Amino acid sequence: MNNQKQQKPTLTGQRFKTRKRDEKERFDPTQFQESIVQGLNQTGSDLEAVAKFLDASGAKLDYRRYAETLFDILVAGGMLAPGGSISDDLTRTEFCLFTAQEDLETMQAYAQVFNKLIRRYKYLEKGFEEEIKKLLLFLKGFTESERNKLAMLTGILLANGNISAAVIGSLFNENVVKEGVSAAFAVKLFKSWIYERDINAVAVALRKVSMDNRLMELFPANKRSCEHFSKYFTDAGLKELSDFARNQEAIGSRKELQKELQEMMARGDNFKDIIAYVREEMKKTSISEQLMIGIVWSSVMSCVEWNKKEELVCEQSIKHLKQYSPLLKAFTSQGASEIILLVKIQEYCYDNIHFMKAFQKIVVLLYKADVLSEEAILKWYTEAHVAKGKSVFLEQMKKFVEWLKNAEEESESEDEEES
Repeated sequence: MNNQKQQKPTLTGQRFKTRKRDEKERFDPTQFQESIVQGLNQTGSDLEAVAKFLDASGAKLDYRRYAETLFDILVAGGMLAPGGSISDDLTRTEFCLFTAQEDLETMQAYAQVFNKLIRRYKYLEKGFEEEIKKLLLFLKGFTESERNKLAMLTGILLANGNISAAVIGSLFNENVVKEGVSAAFAVKLFKSWIYERDINAVAVALRKVSMDNRLMELFPANKRSCEHFSKYFTDAGLKELSDFARNQEAIGSRKELQKELQEMMARGDNFKDIIAYVREEMKKTSISEQLMIGIVWSSVMSCVEWNKKEELVCEQSIKHLKQYSPLLKAFTSQGASEIILLVKIQEYCYDNIHFMKAFQKIVVLLYKADVLSEEAILKWYTEAHVAKGKSVFLEQMKKFVEWLKNAEEESESEDEEES
């Protein structure tokens, strides 16, 4: 037996130093800035050459890490300090957006430089949008000419879809609003945006990011009225934007009216009070009866919890509409309003599948309640219906329409006999 003590195994090895490439690189944009500035000074005002230089440099320089520095230089000529001033006057270039000519054609050419850069390096997309948001917050730090160029560029970028309309949110910051900087900037921005596209495309983009109802915020609180907005932008040659804002205000008013109407119904207010309130609002906001009947119909149909079973919802809807027929009758004094109501009923029954079989019963009920006339029903049947569920609803109405026509003929023959 071996009495020698067994040696325990030990871990031995050499301690390696951390390799330089594994160490976290310190954020230092100075060298990056020098490289970009040097390249821009060499390419000068030739924007085709600038685009090629930026395309090639992305393979050698860390665009991802220094995106903000890159965009600062392309726009202002150097890195920007908070507020908008150049942080280092020694390392800057005179070949940038702010020193370019102040005209739409030059700004379109600059927009193409940014467009090519972002298409080539997709990861810059988010950083570019953040840069524009930042630049809009710095507007007071720029000269009027620099603001004008940035406004035109931003409008073109919005039209091209390079950035989203969410950037406009920066213009609502109190610091740029209170001295009229935001409103003046918005004039140039919207002019170039609408020039590139049209007001409908602008409206779609604004709605997409819920900016369509916030444009009044371009002005200080004491000037946030539709009248002031309309006059300011109409005088600046942007009547289409003024009209859009007025339309948005009208939509907002209608939504408020519908909300109040639903609350009155939920409380069980009597119809006399509801009708008086609605008529007063129609006068105030210049809402036509044709528009109003649509709002009343929507409110009536949304103030009840509908049964999910098709066979029960039909009976429930007849009972409900019988109760509210005096309210509907109050806003169908014109033939055009009756047609609108019939179309609304058609669309509602189509969009809510449980109501598909209830359409004819609803129309007959409202005919008996003197809400709908036979002339309106016949006109809807022959020419005024819409495409939604057309074949189903026309088939449902066939027998009732024949009855109406026969009743009309009998009435005419009786009149002839009497005469």
